[in-house]
Amino acid sequence: MQVSQPITNALHDLAKGDSSALDRVMPLVYVELRRLAGHYLRQERPGHTLQPTALVHEAYFRLSGDSQPDYQNRAHFLGVAAHAMRQILIDHARTRNAAKRGGGKAPFSIEEGWDAPVERPSSLIQVDDALRTLEVQDPRKAQLIEMRFFGGMTAEESAEVLQLPVQTVRSELRIAQAWLKRELDNTAKF
Repeated sequence: MQVSQPITNALHDLAKGDSSALDRVMPLVYVELRRLAGHYLRQERPGHTLQPTALVHEAYFRLSGDSQPDYQNRAHFLGVAAHAMRQILIDHARTRNAAKRGGGKAPFSIEEGWDAPVERPSSLIQVDDALRTLEVQDPRKAQLIEMRFFGGMTAEESAEVLQLPVQTVRSELRIAQAWLKRELDNTAKF
């Protein structure tokens, strides 16, 4: 792919401390990031206050911090950007849920609480909690789930980033998906 070389060169410049390199990378991957942001937001509740463009811009601000990983290639950069977008959505969901639970309002007595409806956390928070548990048990499987479902990366792209055989990626991803489904099903029962 012709576009990949300028991206890779700019990412290497970024790793060397060239702060302007991120400004060169973003236009080259903006369409992919916007597609990814749109994918995330389609899975959210209707009327979400974040829009794809705002999500991409917020991810850019997070990525433009002082410490930059040594991006290996376009796929690796997109994986890191996907992680940043996931964290933005998680932070947004946690803030929204905190506001729904009172967010600074005066506490009420236990007697008043008996009749209060029990709110379940948003599905995004449940997935994030499950992924954090998986990350403790098997960091690579958690990373594969994040790359595939949050980053929209193919098995081949994930294999390239992690320097693994594609078959290993596919096998571990199937196991991770089954684990995640079981974990979410168990969470839904409570």
